[in-house]
Amino acid sequence: MKIVMDRVREREELMDKLEEEKKRMKMMMEEDRENHDEDRKRREEEDRKRWEREKQIYDEQFQRLKIEMEGIIREKERIGRERQGQLEDLEKRLKDEINVREDQQKTFEEKLKLLGEQHENELKRRRVEWREQYERAKEKIMKMICSETDHSLQGENKGNGTAGVRAVENLFHRLHLHRRHNKLKAADVLRITKHSLQSHESCAEEELIQTFIQKLLMMNYRARYIHAKETSDSFEDESDIFKDLSLSNQGMSQPERIHPMDVQMAAFHCADGLLKQLMVTKLSQCQYALPLLVPDPFTQHIEFPLWTFRQIKKSWKMRNTNNETISQTFPIYKAETPMVFFFRFGSVSSSKSELMNSLINERHNTFFHRNCPGSSRSRVLMDGVVEIAWFCSSGKNMDKFTDCVAFCNLHGDAGHNDKQLQILSEMASVNVVILPKLQRNDRSMTEVQKLYNDSKPLICLFTEDVSTLPEMQKGKYNIGLKDRNQSDVSEELRRAINDCLSDSSSTFRLEDVAKHSDTRVDEEDDDDCRRGRDAAQQMMSLLKKKDLIKNKESILPCQGKLWHQWCQKNRELHKIQGEEQGNEKETNKKKTEMNKIHEQQNKSDISEIIKFFITEINSNAEHERMFFLKWLTILLDEQTSGGLKSNEKLSTVKLKEKPDKYGQPHPKPKKHVKLSEDLQDAGFGLEHIMREIGQIFESCSSVKKQKKGLQFDFSSLPSLAAEMMISGFPLELMDGDAAHVPVIWISAVLEELIQKLGHQRVFVLSVLGLQSSGKSTMLNAMFGLQFSVSAGRCTRGAFMQLVTVSDEMKPQMNFDYILVVDTEGLQLAGSSTRHHDNELATFVVGLGNLTLINIFGENPTELQEILQIVFKAFMRMKKVRLNPSCVFVHQNFSYVTTAEKNMEGKKRLQEKLDDMTKLAAKDEVSDAECFSDVAGFDVQYDVKYFSQLWEGNPPMAPPNPNYCDNIQELKKTITTFASKSHGMMLIELKDYIKNFWEYLLKERFVPSQHGMLS
Repeated sequence: MKIVMDRVREREELMDKLEEEKKRMKMMMEEDRENHDEDRKRREEEDRKRWEREKQIYDEQFQRLKIEMEGIIREKERIGRERQGQLEDLEKRLKDEINVREDQQKTFEEKLKLLGEQHENELKRRRVEWREQYERAKEKIMKMICSETDHSLQGENKGNGTAGVRAVENLFHRLHLHRRHNKLKAADVLRITKHSLQSHESCAEEELIQTFIQKLLMMNYRARYIHAKETSDSFEDESDIFKDLSLSNQGMSQPERIHPMDVQMAAFHCADGLLKQLMVTKLSQCQYALPLLVPDPFTQHIEFPLWTFRQIKKSWKMRNTNNETISQTFPIYKAETPMVFFFRFGSVSSSKSELMNSLINERHNTFFHRNCPGSSRSRVLMDGVVEIAWFCSSGKNMDKFTDCVAFCNLHGDAGHNDKQLQILSEMASVNVVILPKLQRNDRSMTEVQKLYNDSKPLICLFTEDVSTLPEMQKGKYNIGLKDRNQSDVSEELRRAINDCLSDSSSTFRLEDVAKHSDTRVDEEDDDDCRRGRDAAQQMMSLLKKKDLIKNKESILPCQGKLWHQWCQKNRELHKIQGEEQGNEKETNKKKTEMNKIHEQQNKSDISEIIKFFITEINSNAEHERMFFLKWLTILLDEQTSGGLKSNEKLSTVKLKEKPDKYGQPHPKPKKHVKLSEDLQDAGFGLEHIMREIGQIFESCSSVKKQKKGLQFDFSSLPSLAAEMMISGFPLELMDGDAAHVPVIWISAVLEELIQKLGHQRVFVLSVLGLQSSGKSTMLNAMFGLQFSVSAGRCTRGAFMQLVTVSDEMKPQMNFDYILVVDTEGLQLAGSSTRHHDNELATFVVGLGNLTLINIFGENPTELQEILQIVFKAFMRMKKVRLNPSCVFVHQNFSYVTTAEKNMEGKKRLQEKLDDMTKLAAKDEVSDAECFSDVAGFDVQYDVKYFSQLWEGNPPMAPPNPNYCDNIQELKKTITTFASKSHGMMLIELKDYIKNFWEYLLKERFVPSQHGMLS
C-alpha cells in the first residue's frame, strides 16, 4: 500500500512539474508573440515612413519634370513662332528674288534674240565659206580612215612607251580604277545596290565599269553599248557646230569618249581571278569573243588567262557518215577543234572583226568592230590582244561549218605583236591574213612570204585588190576585197576555209597555249589559284583510285542507305506523333531505331577524301579556300561528266516518261530502275561532300560522341558551311536524293551564320516551277549567281544562297540579305511523285516571304499541273494562318505577243485560280472565294511575262536583251515588295525551318483523286 501511495505522490509531483512547465512555455509563447507583434508594428511603421519619403521624392520629381515639360513646350512654341517668322521672311525674299530673276530672264531673252539676229546675218555671209571648209575636212577625214597608220586609226599607244603608259593611267583615272592597289572582287559587284536596280543606257564615266559588269552579269550583251553621258555645255552658240568641223580647231576638242572595249578590258585588268572568271563566263554566255592572250598594259608581258575558261562549256551537233546527228558537250579548255587565225599587217580599210562576225554569226557582233555602236577612234587597251570565239554547229544543213571551229582574232598590226603572231600561227589549222598594198621590201611582206612557204593553209585577203584568184596552189588562196559586196566575200572565204579544213587534221586545244614559254599563265602566277588547284588535284587523285558507281557508298557512308533509312523512320515517327491518339510505345520504338542508325553512322569509317576536304577548308585563308572550292567543283564536274554521258540514253528515256491521268508516274521496268540508280550514283559534286559532312555532324550530335578519325571537333563543322555561304556558295537545304531536310545540320549552320554576321534580317525569296522551266537561269541572271543550269544536270532538292544588300540600301529595304532558295523542278523526270511535289511546294511556299511561280510558255496542261500543286500549298498555308505572297512568271513569250495578250492572259489566270479556290474551299471546309483570299496576290502587278531567253536558235544565239529587261523589271518588283515586308531575323528563320518542316512531316498529303480543273 505504501508503495502505491509513493507512486501516486510521484505521479502528482510529476503532474505538477508538467503543469508548471506548461505555464512557463505558455508565458514564453505569449512573450514571443508580443515581441513579434512589436517587431511587425515597427517594420510596418518603417515601411510606411519609407513609402511616404519615396512618395514625397516621386512627387517632387514629377513636379520638376512637369515644370521642365512646360518649359520645353513653351520653348517649342517659341521656336515654332521664330521659324514661322523666318519662313515668312524667306518666302518674301524668294518672291522678290523670283521677280528679279524674271526681269533678268526677260532682259536675257531680249539680248539673246538680238544676238540671234546678228548671228543669222553673220551666218548668211559665212555659210558658203563654212560649207567649203566642211567638205574639205570631210574628204580629208575619209582619206585618213582608209589610209592612216595603225596608231592613228585606232588611237593605239604601245604600252612600252611613256606615252602609252600615260594613256593607260589616264584611262584608269577617268574610269575611277586603281589597278595597282585593290582588285575588284565578285563580292563588290554581286550585292544589291541602288545602281543595280536601275536600267542604264548611259552613265557618268566613273560608273561605266559598274554598269558594264552589272549588265554583263545579267547576260545582257548590250553591256558593250553603254556610253558615257555628254558633259559638254549645251549653251554653245550655233557657230561652234561648224567650228568643230574645221581641222584648225581639232586641238581644242574635248577628250574622245572611252571605247567600249577599253571599258571591258579595264574591268578585266582590275578584277581579281575569281571575278575575271565570272566575267569571262558571262561573256561566253553572251556569245562574245573571249580574251585569249592579253598584254599587260604597263609591262607588255603576255598573259594567257586559262583559269577564266575553266567553267565554260560548249555544245554542238554534227552529222556522221550515216547522216546521224551526234551531240557533243565539252569543257571548252578540253575541246579539240580546228582553229582559224585572223590577223593583219599594216593599216587596212576593211574591218577584220566585222568579216569574222559574218562567218560566225552575221546577226551578232561576236567580235567588236569599228562600226559597232559606241565605237571610237581612240582605243587604248586592245592593241596586241588576241580574242577567241567558237562556231558551234547545230547539225543542220544551213550550218556554215559542219563541226565546232575556233576563231582567233589578233587586234592591231601583227607586225608589232610578234609573239602573239608566232604562237597562234603555229597552232592554227588555217591562217587568214588581211593585207594592204605592200612593197616587196616591206618587213610585213617578209613575214607573209614565210607563211606562204609553210605547208599550213594560208588565205590572203587584199583590201586594195579587186581580183579574186582561185586556189593558186594546194592550201593557198588570194581573195580581193576592194569594191566587193561583203556577203559575197564572206561566202567565198567560208568555202576556202572549209576546203582547207577538209584537208587538215590539225586541231587546237586551249590548254596547249600554256606550253609556250613566251606567255605567263594566270593559274601559275596567282599563288592562291595555284595552291587551290594543287589541293583540288590531290583530292581528285584520291577519288580517281575508286570506281565511283561501285564505291560511292564507301566514300560517303553516312548519306547512303543509312541516311535514307533514318529519313523513312523520321517520317514514320512524325506520322505517329501527328495522329490524335499517338502510340507512345511505337514512338519510343522509332526513336530507338533512329538512334541506332545514328550510332551506325558514327561508327562508320570516314573516307580519306572527306578527311582531306575538311583539313583543306580549315587550314586555308579565305581567298585560297575560294579557289580550292572552285577548282574542286570544276574537276568534279569533269570527272563525273563521263558517267553522265554514258547514261545519256537513260536520261532521254526518262525525259519522255509521262505521268498517268492521276499524276502518278508509270511503274518503271526493273532495268530502268537499275540504270536510274547508276545515273544517280555517277553524280558526285560539292553538294555530296557537304551532305556527308552534315550527316557526320548530325550523327555525332545525336550520340554526343566524336567520330573516330575526324581530325577536328565535330562542333566546328557547321562553321565551315557558314563560311562557304558567306563566300557566296549555295548550301543544300533539302537533300535532293532523300527528299529530306537535315534540320539539325541546317539549324547549326544558321546558328554559326548568326555568330559570324550578327543578328541580321533576311528576306527569303523562293522559286517554284516544273522541270527545265528556266528557274535557275532566271535567278542567275537576276543576282549574278551560278546555280547549275547544264543540260542533264537539273537542280535536285533545294539550295539556299545569300545575296548581300549594300549599306546604302539597308535602310530602304529593311533587311540585310536576300536568301535565295532554288528548287528542283516539280514532276522531275524519274523521281517525282505527287506526294513529293506537294511536300516540296508547301515547304518552299511556306519558307519564302515571296515565291516566284515559274511557268514556261503557254502550255495549258503545264499551267494546270503546276497550279494544282501550288494551290494545294497555299491552301495549307491558310490552314496554319500564314499568308504567303507569290508572283507568276510566264517565260518564253514573244515580245510582240506579250504586249497584246498579257491582259487577256491575266484574266484567264485569275479565273482559273478563283475556280480552283471555290472547288478546294468545299473540300478543305474553307470560306475562301478567290485566290487572293489564300495568298498575297494581285493579278495586275503579280503576273510577269518574259520574252524568249535566246535571240535566235541555239547553240549560237545570244541571250535576248528583252529577257534581260524583264529580269531587271522583276528584280525591281521583288525589292519593292521586300521593302514593304518585315522579313525575319536569322534566329527566327532557324527556328521556323525546324518547326515548319516538322509540321510538314506530321501532315498527310493525300491528293484528290480528281483534278481541280476539268
